Amino acid sequence: MKEVVNKKRSLLKETEELLNKQIEMEGRSSAAYLSMASWCEMRGYLKSAEFLYEHSEEERMHMLKLFHYINDAGGHARQPEISGIKHDFDTLKEVFEDILGHEIAVTRSINSLVDHCLGVKDYATFNFLQWYVMEQREEETIARRALELFDIIGIDGIGLWTIDQEMAKLHQESEG
Repeated sequence: MKEVVNKKRSLLKETEELLNKQIEMEGRSSAAYLSMASWCEMRGYLKSAEFLYEHSEEERMHMLKLFHYINDAGGHARQPEISGIKHDFDTLKEVFEDILGHEIAVTRSINSLVDHCLGVKDYATFNFLQWYVMEQREEETIARRALELFDIIGIDGIGLWTIDQEMAKLHQESEG
């Protein structure tokens, strides 16, 4: 069978490598949130688990969006190897602290990628990444709000149950 000729590249090799690193970060996010969801579900935090299962799927969609962009621009998107995912947490709050830290790291990575694109005058990729810039603002806001619930509601009495219930509302707000 004759091999299909690759499209002419419009994507710089360096940009392709950076986008593939972002694919790895999005894949790591998806895997981490899946692990967190399982931990929550096993401890009865069902709304938090539901929130995190959905979030895991969303991160996978972010990864696939990058896959298609790279391949459409004549590059080669690579499936990353994902290992070293944390599976155990001491508290529900720790889960959401880890989420915020992770989302801040993703924001910094996206910003660095955007800066690179401006530097090499790759305006198409710069434009494409603007969706991620806005998405990260939303992701960080939701993570901060989730952590605020621990301070506002507290964990005593029915506090943790109430916080878990509030996660469903955060999920609905992020979709609306």
